[in-house]
Amino acid sequence: MSFVSNREIEAMSREARESRLLELREELLQLRAEQALGGTPASLGEYKATRRSIARLLTHLNN
Repeated sequence: MSFVSNREIEAMSREARESRLLELREELLQLRAEQALGGTPASLGEYKATRRSIARLLTHLNN
């Protein structure tokens, strides 16, 4: 699952946020690899949601 809401992020501890960030980055890497190999990803929305969730987590970690 690539979508993480602000409410979920606020409820997480710092360590949980960092581990979730690593999971999302790995997921994004897999989506990019799938796209680079010429295959169409299962859902283009998943790629976008993963990128936005990473940005959301980074915003909370830097504040």
